[in-house]
Amino acid sequence: MSSYLRRTTLASESRGLIFDGFPLTFGQADDLDTWFAGRSGALDAAIYFNMKESHASKRLESRLICSCGMMYSASVGVKPLCGVCGSTPVRREDDKPEIIKRRIMVYRDQTEPLLSHYRSNGILMEINAEQPQGAVTVQIAAALKSIL
Repeated sequence: MSSYLRRTTLASESRGLIFDGFPLTFGQADDLDTWFAGRSGALDAAIYFNMKESHASKRLESRLICSCGMMYSASVGVKPLCGVCGSTPVRREDDKPEIIKRRIMVYRDQTEPLLSHYRSNGILMEINAEQPQGAVTVQIAAALKSIL
């Protein structure tokens, strides 16, 4: 069983759960199914943020993160200091082009096959993630509303 699932508390279960970036592999998906089955439940939806690899690479390469958690995009023009805490946002080590290429290869090999699994179970919801942030937010809200 995944340590991620072991850390999930009963308090959060009673209000519903959103797993961000999980599962990433078939092994984790099996763990998740087992975890839900042990609670007489099942996964209601899997949301897939669909975008071309080139678009994802551009976003990751331009992403800057502040120590307080705020994210900025270098392509839109970054304020010299974070608007929340005053620190300087920085690029994550794993957002370098050569590492992004490896991450995309791992995604293709390990995570992308899960799409057909969730599609065949009838729970895959696809979001066009190449749209502006506001449009993506509207699609996410609509997807979640449809299962609540």
